[in-house]
Amino acid sequence: MDLEIYDKTEKGVSEKDQKLIRDVLDFAGSYIHLADNTEMSVTLVNNDEIHQINKKYRGVDRATDVISFAIEDDDDDDFPIVMDKELKEAIPENIGDIFVSVDKVAEQADYLGHSFERELGFLCVHGFLHLNGYDHMKKADADVMFPLQKEILNAYGLKR
Repeated sequence: MDLEIYDKTEKGVSEKDQKLIRDVLDFAGSYIHLADNTEMSVTLVNNDEIHQINKKYRGVDRATDVISFAIEDDDDDDFPIVMDKELKEAIPENIGDIFVSVDKVAEQADYLGHSFERELGFLCVHGFLHLNGYDHMKKADADVMFPLQKEILNAYGLKR
């Protein structure tokens, strides 16, 4: 998977934590059998910036922990691009972008009594699953997404 990480935080996020993001998302991609030519980004921000994003795009006037912006294919395209299998496999598929508040990572890790790394991994996997079509707004969807999220984190070694 081609993963871009953008650090827009005031203090900066350590290389170790950025490596964790890369590793856990690569692991999650393999776990759900994501194509190798998939691309996405993770942008690390502080509470002020995620607050503004949350307000602008979701109409919620407060900071949150993670926001995902999935790029969804429109199957009803009036002008579909027709390509052979080889060409289709050669072109990366961008699934979207995740924004994570590192302030919320620290706050929630402290509140929940686990490590910063576990919370960071949790939020990245949570956002990643949203980019891949998983949701938790309906109970039936949550019953699929939450166990999968836990399975991935446990298998990777970020147990609670």
